[in-house]
Amino acid sequence: MENKTVAILDKLEETSEEYWNISHQTGNFISMLIKSSGRRNVLELGTSNGYSTLWISDALQYTNGHLTTIEFWEKRQCLAREYIKNCGLSEYVTFKIGQAYDIIMDELQNEQYDMVFIDANKQEYLRFFEAVHPILKRGGIILADNITSHAEKVKPFVNAITEHKEYQSQILDLPDGLLMAYKL
Repeated sequence: MENKTVAILDKLEETSEEYWNISHQTGNFISMLIKSSGRRNVLELGTSNGYSTLWISDALQYTNGHLTTIEFWEKRQCLAREYIKNCGLSEYVTFKIGQAYDIIMDELQNEQYDMVFIDANKQEYLRFFEAVHPILKRGGIILADNITSHAEKVKPFVNAITEHKEYQSQILDLPDGLLMAYKL
């Protein structure tokens, strides 16, 4: 990871509560997972200010992959775009602004992803899962943050994915809880 990226990640960690960022440990785990498994086409639901986007796009630079990231709040995405640009990672990221579910259904139904990271409206997780299931390749991975910190809000999603016959899943003991599901 470039020094400039590390410096920006450190800066963003100071605003993690304001922007609901993932933890450093979760970002590091996602980065290692992408690199070690050679993921190349990733979809992120919930860009926020770009903290997780930096972790993911830096890892995709290693695998020569690409990230499509969706954010509802334009102000947050503007911050993310600037951080990505400052780190020299723009060529690895496509930004989309709007409702994640609508963008998936209207613009991304012909795409195929090998990883999806969900960290947006917690009450929409089940709906997001239903939307991304058809565009996730076999052998693909779904990661979802805030599984333990927002357990009641994400319970319908957790129940659906853990009971789904096409997925093997595990909740990882990372800050806020990270669900990892592998599409069989």
